[in-house]
Amino acid sequence: MSNSEQRLIGDSIVEISGQGPAIVFVHGFTTTAEFWREQVAPFSRDRRVIRVNLPGHGVSPRPEERGYAIDDFVVDLERVFTELAIEPCVLVGLSMGGTIAQRFVLKNPPRVNALVLVGATPHGLGPDVKVENVLTAIDRFGVAIASQHVIERSFAACAPASIVDWAKNEVVQTPAHVARVAIRSLNASDSRSELSSIRIPTLVVVGEEDAITPPAESRALADGIPDSWLTIIPNAAHFPMIEQPHIFNAKFSEFLNSI
Repeated sequence: MSNSEQRLIGDSIVEISGQGPAIVFVHGFTTTAEFWREQVAPFSRDRRVIRVNLPGHGVSPRPEERGYAIDDFVVDLERVFTELAIEPCVLVGLSMGGTIAQRFVLKNPPRVNALVLVGATPHGLGPDVKVENVLTAIDRFGVAIASQHVIERSFAACAPASIVDWAKNEVVQTPAHVARVAIRSLNASDSRSELSSIRIPTLVVVGEEDAITPPAESRALADGIPDSWLTIIPNAAHFPMIEQPHIFNAKFSEFLNSI
């Protein structure tokens, strides 16, 4: 892809495509920047698409001496914003990335002018992925198999096996020392009392079949954020941006045009 580069910023490998106003994409627990691959071509034509591989995820470094809690990832994201001189931008977060995005906006309101929360919640995860079950699976099967078990529950019934297999190969890159801390921190995070302080246009997106962060959780986000829209995407579960990319991209484009 032309006009693309990869940079190491702190402990994050950052993928940058295109030029113009920035859209910053943050992935979820054990996933990677590649989960936003279907958004690169359409949105980098006239914008700078910045996809962050969080520390300990994907191709990014995973030193054992640092932290991997939500607040640590917020600091990592702040460094990306500073080093890339990102002006107020559109911030997009998937699942755990949605939790990070909420914390980032609440801590740095001038740095974001619009927010997109995909498969996200105001508090923890849905009942299908309880933290104690994830930790028990890591102990019993190892982190790679435990992460793949979550992926198997993350797609709609109609998702092609090739996409599910691709996703299962992506999540095995996150080691146990990262996953344990991240899932505990994600489970403990709670922004319910602060949602009304998010005063920017916000698009909340969820797959109709999402069992990881059920649509009711997205509805709670939309109800709590004053200037927000809820979009439920059919024939999709936890990853609507790769399960139904044309629908997702159309809804995202409408949102961008509205702001």
